[in-house]
Amino acid sequence: MLRHFNSWISPGLGIDLGTANTLIAVLGSGIVVNEPSVVALARDSRRILGRGTAVGKLARQMLGRTPDTISAVRPLSEGVITDFKLCEAMLKYFVRKATGGKHLLRPKTVIAVPGRISPVEKRAVFHSAERSGAGKVYLIEEARAAAIGAGMPISEPIASMICDLGGGTTEAAVLSLGDIVVSKSSRVAGEHFDHAIVEYLRRQYSLKIGLQTAERVKMDLGSAWRLPQEDALEVRGLDLVSGVPRKAIVSSEEIREVMVRILEEIAACLRETIEQCPPELISDLAQTGVVLTGGGALLRGVDQYLSEFLGIPVRIDDDPTTTAARGTAICLEHLNQWKHVLMSDSGNL
Repeated sequence: MLRHFNSWISPGLGIDLGTANTLIAVLGSGIVVNEPSVVALARDSRRILGRGTAVGKLARQMLGRTPDTISAVRPLSEGVITDFKLCEAMLKYFVRKATGGKHLLRPKTVIAVPGRISPVEKRAVFHSAERSGAGKVYLIEEARAAAIGAGMPISEPIASMICDLGGGTTEAAVLSLGDIVVSKSSRVAGEHFDHAIVEYLRRQYSLKIGLQTAERVKMDLGSAWRLPQEDALEVRGLDLVSGVPRKAIVSSEEIREVMVRILEEIAACLRETIEQCPPELISDLAQTGVVLTGGGALLRGVDQYLSEFLGIPVRIDDDPTTTAARGTAICLEHLNQWKHVLMSDSGNL
């Protein structure tokens, strides 16, 4: 009863602030917000449309479809805030949506961030969260949050390796005895697949498409490993030669070839992480392998590809897109247990 009363007065929030999507978990209620990290605004006044409600799913529908007077933008790029004011407005909208705006005190908040962000970028996250309505704010590395959310035995004296394939960054880490032994963050991630598909269709078919179309191609045809049955898709865009709309038939084999070039960079990030591990932990990884989380883990065959590349087992978390958000909620629920690895605005606790 006391916990329920405390949650009513001041709910605890766990936030996965991602380049592509923002997820918010409310303590005791699970994940209540899962929306694109997009804001739509008027270009001249930079006022958010719909009286501040053109955020998330509504704003994402406008990407690439707006007139000159309206702009749909992402306040984050490669896991870090690029527009402080818009990020603050976006977070304020999501926090209000998560809490219902009915609580008496500002919520205590744990936010997952990329492991390689700078002190200045961390400060930007603190300020944006506090100004959006959060109370005491703690930061946790994305990889650590994902490992906790995946239920990995990171407190035991064995190696646990996590790889979070996000939209803007790839986070790889090996944990043991409750702490990160070695980690690596790469700004080659899910969004790079979309850009590569756009460039391929422009070069190979003289067809201009937007990132939204490229993302649909990735979801429908994309794979990292040979498919039992290959497929093809009709893609519509602008003919760069004639300047009129045209369509082209693109195969899953072509898209896989495009994506494998980026997957090689992601796999190299994981291999470098493993190479920096002590020998005893490397021997553990031969048995325990790697757990994949993040939206990129939904790419078909990515576990098979990485397992073949690294020579160790690779498995995908049961719900990879929500793993890090679940991890932040667990940290919040057991704050005393995890407080020593969290970062506050006054430094590590």
